[in-house]
Amino acid sequence: MSETTPQYYQRHIFFCLNERTNGENCCAQHGAQQAFEHCKALVKQQGLAGAGKVRVNKSGCLDRCAGGPIAVVYPEGIWYSYVDIADIEEIVESHLKNGVVVERLLTPPELGR
Repeated sequence: MSETTPQYYQRHIFFCLNERTNGENCCAQHGAQQAFEHCKALVKQQGLAGAGKVRVNKSGCLDRCAGGPIAVVYPEGIWYSYVDIADIEEIVESHLKNGVVVERLLTPPELGR
């Protein structure tokens, strides 16, 4: 795809909803499903959903468990570690709506699994 090819979505946010049954840390243990549902509802409520706008998706393991719960926004490739619903609201308002990265919620680059 060339630089001039329009994207179907302006931004795409993926929430890791992975659940581990072996006792390892996972996003599902930290309210990821609730965060995903809240984000999806906010995006829809604010008229940000749809082609040319924002898409909110579930994801399996994104392999950044140590920073969990995790969400990633494309096309920028910005990784977020969030704690609560207020964090999700800030990501929607600042990044998804206005294109401004929420610096305080960035996942440290060295955190992996």
